[in-house]
Amino acid sequence: MAGNSKRKGAVRKDGSKKGQTVGSGGQRRRGLEGRGATPKAVDRPYHPAHKRAKAAAKTTAGRPRSRKDDGPEYVLGRNPVVECLRADVPATALYVVTGSDPDDRVAEAVKLAADRAISILEVGKGELDRLSANGMHQGIALQVPEYSYVHPDDLMRDALDSGTPPLLVALDNITDPRNLGAVIRSVAAFGGHGVLIPQRRSASVTAVAWRTSAGAAARLPVAQAPNLTRTLKAWAETGAQLVGLDAQGDVTLDDYDGTGPTVIVVGSEGKGLSRLVRETCDSILSIPMAGDVESLNASVAAGVVLAECARQRRLA
Repeated sequence: MAGNSKRKGAVRKDGSKKGQTVGSGGQRRRGLEGRGATPKAVDRPYHPAHKRAKAAAKTTAGRPRSRKDDGPEYVLGRNPVVECLRADVPATALYVVTGSDPDDRVAEAVKLAADRAISILEVGKGELDRLSANGMHQGIALQVPEYSYVHPDDLMRDALDSGTPPLLVALDNITDPRNLGAVIRSVAAFGGHGVLIPQRRSASVTAVAWRTSAGAAARLPVAQAPNLTRTLKAWAETGAQLVGLDAQGDVTLDDYDGTGPTVIVVGSEGKGLSRLVRETCDSILSIPMAGDVESLNASVAAGVVLAECARQRRLA
């Protein structure tokens, strides 16, 4: 059987465990010690994962971060870039593809950026291709810094200290940044004091919202609420009336007095107001409409109510 040195063909070697041998005196003890945990694949120089990570780091070095990363946003396209620069949207850099066919819009964008001391960088086409899913950047991109939100308590306090009754808009279930940008623009146009959005499941002030707001996002404060219902209840304690918008409201816009402290709460066109937010509102307002139109876009509905509140305040 195994280990039996008497079996046929077995040969005893000198120094085997069967016989007496001279020890090493512990000189080879270190060779028996463990080497610790196995390093991760990306930390092993000859592993394919390490080589892939190294190549990716080399590829992304020196180029703008993609919009999936935290940090600045990028407005792409000649018309959108020119519109943002005309509206004095805060920007940190203008990227122009080297060798692209210049036109009046590119020339105007470069001039506007230079007048505002915005960095102008010439990059390869591949650099901007990485910023857009479809490559429709038209050889130009504007880097917009990450938006700085205010605290909801600070927004209401500043509105109370403004000398006029607070006029604020809170958005519930609004996920399209274009709607958010349009609401910001309407609030600024009709003398409102700010906009409140939820921290989760809501559109945020991205490059698309910047562009749609036509620069109003740079002048009007926007606050984020970790819990929209709780923030609205806190605002109600300051004396503000919470008015939700819904086609099946219990009061019409013709009968509503918007001269006092007012918070207009707008839900999405599809889902409307969430249950808890609706229950928190003091009243539900409907907009009289002619014809077979059942509802308005969220930003349009907010603009209509804001315009009526502004009219009433001018006549008060």
